[in-house]
Amino acid sequence: MTSTSTDQGASSSSASEYSISSNSSTSDGVAQSSRASSVLEIEDPIIHDVLIVGTGPSGLAVAARLKEPLPSAIFTDEEHSRYHWIKKHTGKLAVKNWRNGVVTQAKPKAKKAGPSVLVIDKEGSGGWMAAWNRRFRLLEIEQLRSPMFFHIDPLDRDALVSYASENGRQNELLEIENCVGKERSKHSKKKRMKGPKKFDEPAVDERDRRDYFTPSSKLFRDQCESVIARYGLAETEIREESLQDIDYEYDDFSPTEKVFRVKTDRGLHLAKTVVMAVGPANEPTIPMAPRAVNSMPGEGQCHAMHIRKIPDPNVQRKMKQGKSTSILVIGGGLTAAQIVERCVMKGVSKVYLLMRSELKVKPIDVSLDWVGKFKNHEHATFWSADSDEERFQMILHARMGGSLTPIYHKKMKGHIAAGKLSMHTHTKMASQEWDAETRSWTVTTSPPIEGLPHFDYIYHSTGIQTAISTLPYLQTIREKYPIEDCSGLPCLTEDLMWNEDVPLFFTGKTAGLRLGPAAANLAGARSGAERIVWKIEDLLSEEKPEDDLSYRDIGVNMYGGLPEE
Repeated sequence: MTSTSTDQGASSSSASEYSISSNSSTSDGVAQSSRASSVLEIEDPIIHDVLIVGTGPSGLAVAARLKEPLPSAIFTDEEHSRYHWIKKHTGKLAVKNWRNGVVTQAKPKAKKAGPSVLVIDKEGSGGWMAAWNRRFRLLEIEQLRSPMFFHIDPLDRDALVSYASENGRQNELLEIENCVGKERSKHSKKKRMKGPKKFDEPAVDERDRRDYFTPSSKLFRDQCESVIARYGLAETEIREESLQDIDYEYDDFSPTEKVFRVKTDRGLHLAKTVVMAVGPANEPTIPMAPRAVNSMPGEGQCHAMHIRKIPDPNVQRKMKQGKSTSILVIGGGLTAAQIVERCVMKGVSKVYLLMRSELKVKPIDVSLDWVGKFKNHEHATFWSADSDEERFQMILHARMGGSLTPIYHKKMKGHIAAGKLSMHTHTKMASQEWDAETRSWTVTTSPPIEGLPHFDYIYHSTGIQTAISTLPYLQTIREKYPIEDCSGLPCLTEDLMWNEDVPLFFTGKTAGLRLGPAAANLAGARSGAERIVWKIEDLLSEEKPEDDLSYRDIGVNMYGGLPEE
């Protein structure tokens, strides 16, 4: 465990290029980038209640939860019905108190204003989920990997299942096979009873079968749009700016309370709380071979996060000329397999896939123990761990690196049988040399692969290593308010806050030491939003009107929340 108060020289140059895009969406969804501030110092600034960095699933989950007074984590279905009945009828009719005869006249209920929110993201011009949607379109991903209870809707755990049912789109669900426990015959049960006892129960019960389907990409996207519409999030101000620094200090416009000074390339924003929903946070980097000659990032190769076209335009030109083409993909995860699939389907002659470890096939990228019926035991063990180092090791064990789904594993085997793919496990790239004249790579591997062709392009699907200490825009915060980190992840409070005095929140992968192995998934986005918003609401401590109903006002029956006088 190291302290994040290390010197600023540890910052990586790639991380300093983290840019955040801005645009404000009008009610019809049209971007209004001109609303972004272009001056560094603002004479009459707005101190926002919440500033969210990121328009991806985690950022959207936080924004939606800020608007939801009845989250599923707190209320049962019966309580939801009771509360909505009270909310619907309160103030609509005159009510006479049967004890004293006092009549309370009907009066319109003032709409409570929620916290003011500003959102910034490097692809903000596309609105919510812009980067997510772009990558799905690029790789032509038709189905999510996540089960049905992995979503961003704060209202209901089964929101995605309900949305599919209400809209008659169950045909867009694909069952995750070999996941739910199967019924056993009497013979097999008797045989098991006579033999030695084995603790090999299925991780998921039959009654939970409906949860273990994956939604189509379009279904998930439409459900996210329904969440955006329900909470009016299309009107949220989203700006396109490059984040440069975050400070937490007194300001001329807030001399009595500390506020965040969020500096960007277009101005300065003030906020009471800041939520970092930036995924792994660091910029993706290309791991160069030990012996690299004439190798430049962006020249004949790229990281999977930087792909703009598949295959690369240079490869497409060679294909149009009728030349044989070869592509090298490095990585053992699902994204690597999706890149291979796109290259083969687009007509690349031969694709080589290198994995540094063994091939792993799993329906979900975390162990089923963490999402099935034993999840309470796993989470209890995680949260009761003695140290963050122990938690980090549990995360590594639960995720076990990159893996393929059974569907993509079957596709890869089909491409191998057709001679379109050559897959090599436990193999690393030993050297690479770029020939500018032929625009191709000469590559050697360890262990050696005989007969390797010259590669026209290399895709690095090697993930992103989170290292909070190298993020340049956090250097000021780290110097003034140092906290510890463990293997690059910040040691946050249980509320996912920087420390008890600095309301800088993190969600997604960067909150892994508190949320667990699923922090980087959609499940982590929803659970992270729940923790963060609970704390934000507590910190803002807005004065509630007397006639405002909250869960504390709900009585023991349907009429318990109605006023007596």
